[in-house]
Amino acid sequence: MASTAELTCYFAHRRRGRVAIDELGILPLFEGLAVHDGLQSYFKYRCDHGLCNAHHLRELICVYEDFDQPWAQQMIDFLLEVKERKEKSKGWSFSRKTIIGFEHRYREIVQAGLEANPPPAQAPGKKRRGRKKKSKPLNLVERLQEHEKATLAFMYDFCVPFDNNQAERDLRMMKVQQKISGTFRSFDGASAFCTIRGYISTVRKQGMNVISALQDIFSERQLLPNIGMKTAE
Repeated sequence: MASTAELTCYFAHRRRGRVAIDELGILPLFEGLAVHDGLQSYFKYRCDHGLCNAHHLRELICVYEDFDQPWAQQMIDFLLEVKERKEKSKGWSFSRKTIIGFEHRYREIVQAGLEANPPPAQAPGKKRRGRKKKSKPLNLVERLQEHEKATLAFMYDFCVPFDNNQAERDLRMMKVQQKISGTFRSFDGASAFCTIRGYISTVRKQGMNVISALQDIFSERQLLPNIGMKTAE
């Protein structure tokens, strides 16, 4: 799916990766900034990227509580501090000096995470093929290092949200249908449900009456949504 504060598009596919994303047809043409959960397939597209920091906070809490690594708590405090400073700011952006200071602190915390999680050592004896398995903390801190710009996208551009909670809210009804309302009996049924739910969600976001909008469909007066948002999930 893809969504903004004014638009919702659901799409049924048997896979989640790039084949499905290409068939949906939004990200291949999208030129704004997409906020997402970090699925590697998303990074294959040339739009700008922002990572959901709600996901990061959950992972960091796990690293701090389950692995007892202080750097994770420091990163939690840092991200929440930047978020709070942004919300209290009366301007449209931080000063260059403030941004440089935040970047320096971010990299210091990431470096502490890397030092606390050295790469896995090669076991003695016969060499094994394939990659060595990394710990959850190491995978997380390496991702934070590699995708620094996407993690801090909300800091650089005040129009970019801290997380992708908009998409999480829009997905809630789909999850209810899957887990509580009996799932889908056929793929065609799932596709039809996506079309209908996407239309209803968009109508609500546009401040229109749902029943009236559905009646208008049969009078050939379909909703023509206002398209102009910069960010999407």
